[in-house]
Amino acid sequence: MARPAISNFEEFFAGAEPVLRAALVSRYGADLGRESAAEALAWGFEHWSDVAMLANPQGYLFRVGQTAARRLRRQGRRDPAVGDRDATAASFASAAIDPELERAIRELPTRQRTVVVLRFGLDLGLEEVAELLGISMSTVHRHAERGLASLRRALDEETR
Repeated sequence: MARPAISNFEEFFAGAEPVLRAALVSRYGADLGRESAAEALAWGFEHWSDVAMLANPQGYLFRVGQTAARRLRRQGRRDPAVGDRDATAASFASAAIDPELERAIRELPTRQRTVVVLRFGLDLGLEEVAELLGISMSTVHRHAERGLASLRRALDEETR
C-alpha cells in the first residue's frame, strides 16, 4: 500500500514511534528494542528528506532498527531481563496483563511474537503488519493464527 509522503517528521514520528518501538521490543527485548527504535528514528530524522519520499518509511526504519539491534548485540549489548529468544511484549507494558499471558507471549517464536503484538496488542491490520515487517499478508495471517493457537494451548495448560 503506497502512502503519500508525510510532510514533516513530527507528524510521522507521532504515528510511527509506538509501532516501531513495539515491533523492535517484541523482537529484541525491552532495552535493546527501545534503543534500536530510538536509533532508527534518529537516523530517520537525520535523513528525513530521503525517508519521506519512500513508499513505506515505517517499514524501512524497522529494517534500520534491526540493523541497529544487530550492531548493538555485536558490541556486547544484551537486554539484561531477557535472553535471545525471549522478549517483553512492550505494547502490553502499560496495560495490566495476566502474568501467565505475558510469559506465554515471551515464549512464542520471534516472528509469531512480533505479529501477535502488532496485530492484537496494537490492533494493526494484516496489511499494516505485512508492510511493516516486509512479509506477505498470508504470512502475517499464518503467524498470527499459530501464535494465538500457541497462546491458547499455553494458557489452557496453566488453568489445568
